[in-house]
Parts: sequence; C-alpha cells; structure tokens
Amino acid sequence: MSVLRILVAGIGNIFLGDDAFGVEVVSRLSRRELPDCVRVVDYGIRGLDLAYALLDDYDAAILVDATGQGGEPGTLYVLEPELSDADDEGPQPVPIEAHGMNPMRVLEMVRAMGGRPRRVLVVGCEPATLGDELEGSMGLSAPVESAVGGAIALIESLVAKILQEQLIGMKNLEENNLHGTYTA
Repeated sequence: MSVLRILVAGIGNIFLGDDAFGVEVVSRLSRRELPDCVRVVDYGIRGLDLAYALLDDYDAAILVDATGQGGEPGTLYVLEPELSDADDEGPQPVPIEAHGMNPMRVLEMVRAMGGRPRRVLVVGCEPATLGDELEGSMGLSAPVESAVGGAIALIESLVAKILQEQLIGMKNLEENNLHGTYTA
C-alpha cells in the first residue's frame, strides 16, 4: 500500500480581518512537528494553485478557512463537502477568481479538470468581521484569534484520525490476504 499523503491548506485574505483565519492557522501549524506525510501550505487567495495541488492525488485534504455558518464568532466547524461522482451534464466551466477564493468553487474547478479528490474536510471558523473590501482590515478579531489554538488541535486530531483509519485499513487488508492464501 502506498504512503498516505495529507494536504493542509490555509485559505484567506490577510487584508480582510477574520478572513485571514486559515492563513494564520497554517502559519502556526507549519512550525509544529507533524508526520512526514502531511504537507502544510498557505494558499491565501490563490485558488488555481490550490486546485492544481488537489489534482496531485492526496489521500485527504484539510482546507482551513473562515466559514460563516451562523454561529457565534470563533466557533469552529468541521465540514465534509459532498464530492459527488455524478456528472449528469459533464464538466461545467468554472469562473476563476483572481483575487479571492471560494473552496467550493475550487473543488468544482478540480472536478472540471478531471480530478476526483478522495476526501476533503473543511476546518472553518465563524468570523466576527471580514473587514471592508475598500479599506481592508488587518488582524483577527479577539474571538477568532482565540480559536486559532483550538483549530490547530482540531487539525492535529483529524490528521491522527486519518492516519489511524489508514492503519486499520492496512491491517484489514493484511488479514484478508492472510485468510485468502493457501499453502500446501
């Protein structure tokens, strides 16, 4: 069985307040000791770069982003977008956003380019403010800043869970192979 590969991708615009959440999390996470199979990258607003990375056959991708779900600012979420294999109408054109990134659009772009990510998780944080696009706003709000450590712990636990699932899968495969062999 091949070596497991996990991508942790920070998403966000550092000039739009809490939108920088994903960028800040991966910045801090990249200074921690992680398994060799984990690649941590700050994609910022470079959606096309992330799409090409997702074409690189990762076993799992964890996208880290500010995600408004209607909760209290600083609330963390783990979402697993449905990656449907149904292509009723074939690949559809996807507009490219040069100065912004919508993770769902990136996943649509990957599918349009023929990619089929195996597993994608989104670790999101409810933003308090996304700043003013005209004037900008640097820095995270207090509730989102306080959620960064929790997000790092959450990502590390997700990585551990993915690795554990891989080990269980390998063990089951080995057991099935042992029961399926015949020796005289």
